[in-house]
Amino acid sequence: MALKRTSHAVYEAKYHLVWCPKYRRKIEWGGAHDRLKSIFLRIGEEFGIEIESMEVGEEHVHFLVSFPPRYSISRVVGIFKSISASRMFKEFEWLKETLWGGELWEDGYFARTVGDQVTGQIIKRYIEKHREMERAPSQLNLKLH
Repeated sequence: MALKRTSHAVYEAKYHLVWCPKYRRKIEWGGAHDRLKSIFLRIGEEFGIEIESMEVGEEHVHFLVSFPPRYSISRVVGIFKSISASRMFKEFEWLKETLWGGELWEDGYFARTVGDQVTGQIIKRYIEKHREMERAPSQLNLKLH
């Protein structure tokens, strides 16, 4: 994965995000399936969120995404959920009958960071090595006799 840049940050981060329809209802998307995917893709474009992979299932949506560090994970999930719900309810009346409470998505979500080559163990070793370097004397202590 290549480093990405914004005007104030250089970053390399991927996230696996998952959430469910409200009431954990199975939704047979039918023709709405492709429209929902296109809405998600458009949201990604508008907010600078790179969608590497996406699946819209009956019970869950899954994403592998990368986004600038100016956004928190909860903000990104909120952006996807709120905009997609608003647009889907406007375009597909039958969703209002299926999800009678007026909400398309559950409140919660699952998030996991994903690394290519930099694993948690590598970061832990890096931090330990850095700690050792900090504790080492910055210059030689010469004792004169």
